[in-house]
Amino acid sequence: MNSVFYSMPKADQVVKWKNKTPDGFKFFPKITQSISHMRRLDNVEELTKMYCDAISHFEEKLGICFLQLHENFGVKGFDKLKAFVTDFPKVIPLAVEVRSKEWYSDKKIWNEYCHFLETHHTANVIVDTAGRRDMMHMRLTTPTAFIRFTGCNVDEIDYRRIDDWGERIIQWKDSGLRQLCFFVHQNEEKSSPLLSAYLIEKLNNKLNLDLHVPKRADWYAPNLFSAIPDNGEIKFE
Repeated sequence: MNSVFYSMPKADQVVKWKNKTPDGFKFFPKITQSISHMRRLDNVEELTKMYCDAISHFEEKLGICFLQLHENFGVKGFDKLKAFVTDFPKVIPLAVEVRSKEWYSDKKIWNEYCHFLETHHTANVIVDTAGRRDMMHMRLTTPTAFIRFTGCNVDEIDYRRIDDWGERIIQWKDSGLRQLCFFVHQNEEKSSPLLSAYLIEKLNNKLNLDLHVPKRADWYAPNLFSAIPDNGEIKFE
């Protein structure tokens, strides 16, 4: 949910968003850029409290908060990241995406980072996008897989990639995966719901599930919500 990334959310607006969505819908708000990009996690205690107080009004519709760090936020900021994650309210699930190549190029740093997320029950975001194959690391730090898929708007390629993800998710499910958060991003957003529906149908068939497949009338504005039902969340019970 990008709307709260560009400006600090307010409680009354959060309540309005919550009330406009059906039962079972989940919001996955991105942590505002004033925390992640402008202050770069420096002296953000008060801002983080304001942010969490506001999004808590999503109540039962709050999914996982998503911290996306700037591409030039490198390993020198590890201590700041540790402090932020450690102090983040434990009642609000958190996922973190590091974008600097430094995090992935040094195996020791990468393992230390992932171990830290594991010990703090924080999801490690996986990104499937062209030009950054290091971000498709396949390292899960919780029983939740948080995946951002960016298509190339070539159907033959994108659907083949979705097929591959379907097989990987099935393997993870067999190994203990409990929750899947899968977000589809396309330059032509009208194709995002089609890819989402395709993945859901594949999982329904392979895992004997009965997940709702979105129809055209069910699609929400792509700039506000994810294209997959429940805003990208699938729980395996």
